[in-house]
Amino acid sequence: MRALRRLLTASVAILLLAGCEDPFSENSTRNRGFIYCGPGQPNTFNPQLTDGGLTADALSSQIFDRLLQLDPVTYKPIPMLAQSWTVSPDGKEYTFKLRRSAKFQVTDWFIPHRGVIADDVVFSFKRLIDPEHPFHDVSGGEYPWFDSMDFAGLVTNVEALDDYSVKFTLSRPDVSFLSTLSTTYAVIHSAEYGDTLLESGDLARIDTHPVGSGAFHLDEYKPHQLIRLKRHWGYWNGAAPMEQVAYDISIRGTGTLAKLITRECDVLSSPVASQLSVIENNPDFILASQTGMNVAFLALNTRHPALSELEVRQAISLAINRETLIQSVYHGTGTPATGMLPPMSWAYDDKLNTTFDPQLALSLMAKAGYRHGFSVDLLVPLTPKAYNPSPIKAAELIQSNLAVIGIQVNIVAQEDINRKLLRDEISDLGMVLTGWIADNGDPDNFLRPLLSCNAKFTGWNLSNWCNRYFDRHLDAAIATDIQEERRDIYLQAQTILKDRMPVIPLAHGVHYQARNASLQGINLSPFGDKSFANVSRSH
Repeated sequence: MRALRRLLTASVAILLLAGCEDPFSENSTRNRGFIYCGPGQPNTFNPQLTDGGLTADALSSQIFDRLLQLDPVTYKPIPMLAQSWTVSPDGKEYTFKLRRSAKFQVTDWFIPHRGVIADDVVFSFKRLIDPEHPFHDVSGGEYPWFDSMDFAGLVTNVEALDDYSVKFTLSRPDVSFLSTLSTTYAVIHSAEYGDTLLESGDLARIDTHPVGSGAFHLDEYKPHQLIRLKRHWGYWNGAAPMEQVAYDISIRGTGTLAKLITRECDVLSSPVASQLSVIENNPDFILASQTGMNVAFLALNTRHPALSELEVRQAISLAINRETLIQSVYHGTGTPATGMLPPMSWAYDDKLNTTFDPQLALSLMAKAGYRHGFSVDLLVPLTPKAYNPSPIKAAELIQSNLAVIGIQVNIVAQEDINRKLLRDEISDLGMVLTGWIADNGDPDNFLRPLLSCNAKFTGWNLSNWCNRYFDRHLDAAIATDIQEERRDIYLQAQTILKDRMPVIPLAHGVHYQARNASLQGINLSPFGDKSFANVSRSH
């Protein structure tokens, strides 16, 4: 309830941004920008406070910059606000040199008097790791993604060496650290803005009325209607061609495909598989696809009386027909998952496999003492994602498969999975149909946030599973920068997962995006984030 109250408080605060004009009038939006249709409602505009969703996936890259970004081809960290960096021989000190041309946005609630400097980097990351930081406890004081990575345990200090040099000191070597700083969660806030909020006493505005250095700034928010971003003229990489971007977050009308066809939307973020042929056959639209760094999986609460039995978890995996799932839910566009890492990961284990064998599953159920089966709840989100384009349909197929081996699945639908709210109720969970879109290209980003012991305590480990031997493998893999050694360690870690089976990998999805043919410069990323800094309209 405490977490829910915080979310409600944040949602009320950002109501202050609501405007009065027609949100999607021709004059205000389409002639000078474009309309983006995608699911989700923000409860904050600070991605540090979220565990994914609209804020981290679609808004963060527009409003905020990070020290680093991911190369769209190699998926390795490259400069953003940091122009260069050095690493100490022991791997515990990272020193970054900042570009001198980056400026913060001018908004209705703040006018900056200087550009981005090292103090802003210190301010942004000290908030996460220092309980004494004045903003640490603001908006709830929880940072789900960073907590799941044990960021506060890793980073012992962040200090400004001069205006354009900043040093991070780590408690241990971590070769995935640069990738961590490249994610859409690792954003840079304005310390000067923070100082003005300290003077006024309204600290929560830093999360509801954001100030970043990205290509667009927040201009207007109408809950369940729209989010409007305006061009940041002082952007260090050149002002964006588009004056504004409007996010249609309403549920009005006949659905997102109809909005695309009737030109109520210019971009449809994630069309479902059944819509693809309609889009492909229309010359007015362009359908882009990106093999995703993602996985759909079934999280099994290993503290549940029945699901605590290894044979039961193995039986569930054997009973699920992944090929039928791919054909019926993904319409043939996905790939059956044999493990948590997708085939495009450099640590993917191509020797892992899955088997569909209901008869063997029945024998394992009997061996575990559940010859007559049992009943279990399956929590299912309603929101389609790249890793699962139709969650309810997938849940119904799983329900049908498990009925064959005597497991009665009760589908419990929710708008979306809020890991923070589930944390206090995790002992009562049965199964959760969920998934993950990687934030960067490092294998650690798939395994640690979802399955480490620390992630269990932060609520992201929905399997309620803790295996210290598995965790030691994760720690060993980030202690060396020799990729072949890292790969061998990750292969061993994946074998542990296969043997203990706290999660049932189901499929890897393809991320699709449909857009009006007049738009150029919208690129897909396997990590779900996207920047609109180079989008333009030809006519």
